[in-house]
Amino acid sequence: MGDTLKTLARRFGAAFEAAAPVGAFTPQATEVGTVVAIGDGIAEVTGLNHVRPDELIRLPDGLYGLASSIARDRVGVILLGHEEGLRIGADALRTGRAIDVPVGDQLVGRIVDALGRPVDGEGPIATRTRQPIEQPAPAIIDRAPVTTPLQTGIKAIDATIPIGRGQRELILGDRQTGKTSIALDAILNQHSSNVISIYCAIGQRTSAVAGVIATLKKADALKRSIVVTASGDEAPGLQYVAPYAATTMAEHFMARGRDVVIVYDDLTRHARAYRELSLLLRRPPGREAYPGDIFYLHARLLERATHLKSELGGGSLTALPIIETQAQNISAYIPTNLISITDGQIYVSPDLFRRGIMPAIDIGLSVSRVGGDAQLAAYRSVAGDLKLAYAQYQELETFSRFGSRLDLDTLARLERGRRVREILRQSEHNLVPAAEQIAVLLAATSGLFDALAVDQVAAAEAAIRARIADQPEWKEAITGGEVLSDDLKAWLHDAARQAVAGLTKTAEKAANDQP
Repeated sequence: MGDTLKTLARRFGAAFEAAAPVGAFTPQATEVGTVVAIGDGIAEVTGLNHVRPDELIRLPDGLYGLASSIARDRVGVILLGHEEGLRIGADALRTGRAIDVPVGDQLVGRIVDALGRPVDGEGPIATRTRQPIEQPAPAIIDRAPVTTPLQTGIKAIDATIPIGRGQRELILGDRQTGKTSIALDAILNQHSSNVISIYCAIGQRTSAVAGVIATLKKADALKRSIVVTASGDEAPGLQYVAPYAATTMAEHFMARGRDVVIVYDDLTRHARAYRELSLLLRRPPGREAYPGDIFYLHARLLERATHLKSELGGGSLTALPIIETQAQNISAYIPTNLISITDGQIYVSPDLFRRGIMPAIDIGLSVSRVGGDAQLAAYRSVAGDLKLAYAQYQELETFSRFGSRLDLDTLARLERGRRVREILRQSEHNLVPAAEQIAVLLAATSGLFDALAVDQVAAAEAAIRARIADQPEWKEAITGGEVLSDDLKAWLHDAARQAVAGLTKTAEKAANDQP
């Protein structure tokens, strides 16, 4: 029997090394089991009496799985690949190790699957450094406050819902409302910040993932990004491990003092894949048929995002998980779980989307629990007035629909609010630098746009941005974290006033030239 085990170990080991990346999953066979049942993405194995939870199990033809449900007489195995070639009676070999993925600078600019294998046709990844996909979250004592902003280039977010490096900010909303576009803009805006970006696609259509990759390539952002993909046509086991694998790749850079932003697109499909696997493995279902540990599933993932204290290098991992709601129900099971885990949420409203207000961010239902602590100091001169003007406008807009007679003050607030909403409009991938954002928002909250027609606001914004772009010393002062001084505020007011005045004269001249 001992000779048989050694022969099997050699045979499985050779096949495994041929199918896996260099240095991956060297088998340490002590037991060989037998496949006794096969399901959609799972298998049941007997004979592995000493297997450990989450241990890698080697199966024939390059297939392998993850030991998940361990009972007295059999082991439930999550298959990390499709089961078409697997047969009942096939041998299953313990490897003696947990699943791990390659990490390092060599992955930057590459597209890999959930196990770190390249899928971009650019050849093998030249790294032998590997780390387990399951890692303990940093201890509280190892964490530092979140104080450095992660600029997204989106005015509505940077001014009213600031995101800090090391924060976990949930993006949620109904399907097809622009959630991925918001996260993608956050990645594209890191072109000059030295931030590593990781996009993890979970259960997405292959065409949608290809579109994201094409956008990253077009913006020359792929060279500072890693794409981890487990598309919807891949095995549910790969969709389950994908976000943990992507986080391990990110933690490698964080531990070396780098700043990383990771997008999980999306955790709804991740939860569904885990529910499917759990029910097939006969785990008891709970609310909405999810297993009872679904909260822990995402908590242990998102708790790994943090800002490390300076003694540990000062690196950060910012998480932007995406979640899909149904019929605007943000109080459903999975959304409320994730809202309680994260440090705030950006709610994307289908009502605003249908009205053509893009990005369709509902500022009233969105929040950042880090707040102004992770925001450039200059924003504090405009953020408060901006939120107040917008909130008042939303309330008055609803009230005014009843057709009641409105006083002059209420009408003025409505007109101001319409222009604030117009200034927050932003087309996809049209990113605005921080200094230009502040100049435009300061002009809007100061009432400089009140005399303009709503359809002239976009032109006024462009004129103000052009003036700021020609003043590098002011831009450096704002992006360097300086508070808006009286001189700088006066200059911004004057620049905005001149831009609006020039636009007004042009409009008047055009009107006078009409026959």
